[in-house]
Amino acid sequence: MKKIVTLLLGLTVMFALVACGDSKDGDLVLKEDHTMYLITDVGTIDDKSFNQGSYEGLEQYAHEIGVTPNYLAPSEQSDDAYLDAISKAVEAGAKVIVTPGYLFGPSIATAQELYPEVNFILVDGVPDGGAASNTLAILYKEEQSGFLAGYAAVKEGMTELGFMGGMAVPAVVRFGYGYLAGANYAAAEDGVKVNVRYTYLGTFGEDPIIVTQSEAWYRDGVQAIFASAGGAGNSVMRAAEDTDNVMIGVDVDQSAESDSVITSAMKNLKGSVYEAVKAAKEGTFPGGQIWNLGAAEDGIGLPSDLSKFSTFTKAHYDAVYEMLKNDTDGIASSIPTLDSHGDNVTALTFDHVTIDSVD
Repeated sequence: MKKIVTLLLGLTVMFALVACGDSKDGDLVLKEDHTMYLITDVGTIDDKSFNQGSYEGLEQYAHEIGVTPNYLAPSEQSDDAYLDAISKAVEAGAKVIVTPGYLFGPSIATAQELYPEVNFILVDGVPDGGAASNTLAILYKEEQSGFLAGYAAVKEGMTELGFMGGMAVPAVVRFGYGYLAGANYAAAEDGVKVNVRYTYLGTFGEDPIIVTQSEAWYRDGVQAIFASAGGAGNSVMRAAEDTDNVMIGVDVDQSAESDSVITSAMKNLKGSVYEAVKAAKEGTFPGGQIWNLGAAEDGIGLPSDLSKFSTFTKAHYDAVYEMLKNDTDGIASSIPTLDSHGDNVTALTFDHVTIDSVD
């Protein structure tokens, strides 16, 4: 497994949207190809987050073999719209379809039966009823990535934190619970108390209201907001810039987007999608499997550049990462889960963290 999901978190490539026809991407001339598609989830292909990170994995492999990658956006957020977009991709010639997002579970359950000749890669979810032999489900241990973010923030000396999730879908909830657990672990080590203001925004899209809400949190003393919110994180980012504060990005390294991004709780979206697409095209597709990638598989992490921190060091990071990887002292297994607590954050209790849940 570790070989399959070799970490590519530090790798950056030029981002290009190529839908059809021979195309020139800088000095790269791509041959028209309709065999590889990504269908976007809620949000956009350039959300600097989940959709984009997944697309870049598809794009990287397509560029390596000199052909165009492709994507489609559903007409709306519904199972029927998702299935319709998948069907359009198949009609166009798709043999590999990547669908990023938990919400694709029902539509992929149908599509994998309708189109047995197509390989489906469902990122961040499992098809309803399970993955068929032509489907690979890729999950991530977001709670471990969130743990690292919360740990880093408190080790940096922050004791007033915020969490803004887009919606209370499993991946976002896991990020949030890990963030709280990591903050608590660091607070216990340092003998401090931490308060975390916590909310779900109800959207993964940018909104001026989110800017206003985030600015209010910062003015109330919140030192860093972790935005696990797709495109809505851009609104948090703007608020951090406007108030001269910092925020924590999600899914991919978002530091290039703003000086306000102190770090990002990453998943190896690009690397794992790249490996899955490559396997599908080369005839070694691991259909019927579920990958669940955490620290042990180098499937999550923070960016290697820690230069925006003053007191949180690489030594801190390396030590806690190894503890997560090996579950030393139950550090990984003790993180609250959806199974144990549901999505009600008020059901969580910590020794060194208090939670202020905001509706």
